[in-house]
Amino acid sequence: MKSLVLKANNGVSLGIEIPAIDTVGVNERAQFFTKRSIKNQSKLDVLYEIIKMIDLTTLEGSDTPQKVNQLCQKAKQPLPSYIFEEMGLNDLPSIPSTAAVCVYPSLVPVAKKALEGTDINIASVATSFPSGQVPMDIKTQDVSRAVEFGATEIDMVINRGAFLSGDYQMVYDEITAVKKTCGRAHLKVILETGEIGEFDKVRLASDIAMYAGADFIKTSTGKIPSAANLPVTLVMLNAIKDYYVATGIKIGMKPAGGIKTAKQAIHYLCMVNETLGPEWLTPDLFRFGASSLLNDVLKQILKQYSGHYYYDKVFSLD
Repeated sequence: MKSLVLKANNGVSLGIEIPAIDTVGVNERAQFFTKRSIKNQSKLDVLYEIIKMIDLTTLEGSDTPQKVNQLCQKAKQPLPSYIFEEMGLNDLPSIPSTAAVCVYPSLVPVAKKALEGTDINIASVATSFPSGQVPMDIKTQDVSRAVEFGATEIDMVINRGAFLSGDYQMVYDEITAVKKTCGRAHLKVILETGEIGEFDKVRLASDIAMYAGADFIKTSTGKIPSAANLPVTLVMLNAIKDYYVATGIKIGMKPAGGIKTAKQAIHYLCMVNETLGPEWLTPDLFRFGASSLLNDVLKQILKQYSGHYYYDKVFSLD
């Protein structure tokens, strides 16, 4: 087992034990969860829970206030009530709202106004998303502005250049500075695991992020081809488990990018349940960063109720 020594903000040395990762074992264990399935009413219950764990996201250069408003309406009411009426299913439980809407800092005021009066979180990517390659003072200004505008959650990206160069102290210091700037807003730390590479490095980045103050650790920005997958998520879940044993603090997990179907989402939930336990199966501790997932979950819900798949164009395409 390797150890890493960092200097905390109070000047005290912080020792972190980093276990070696059995790559073959992780891949085999992750593959095991793809064999799991849930049937009948239990599946329907899980589909409803998945919706509550989704962060609907729009992070494009072409984003407009109109697009953000539309996304917020979908977050509040993922499936219009008239669809149940068309199907003659008026007495069925209503579809829940999503956990959050995630936008760029400049569009946080739009989301705040659109989501007023709801419990939906307003998340914002900051710290020069997705590269993270700007000076630290600009990163904290970006975060401060997003929080001032009304963000309740901040999704930051780590400095992968510093991490891959072995400057772990810089990575730690930047996360602690962003956490302090967040104030009451929760902090999700994006590792961008597709750029970090090996499982050993993913585990190391996870530990640094948690000891630096992350409320959640998150796999990816969704801006590179290599996004979330089961093996890398399993490595991060085990890091969360070990951190909880060592500190008694529960850290959340957010796989992001590449999760497109309800079937895939169920595999992730099975893995979370068996690795961390059912207390982590809540939006406070687990999220999906996968906007396209919502439409497939809605399709599966309608299939459970009606016995057949509803036509795709009934769902908004954001």
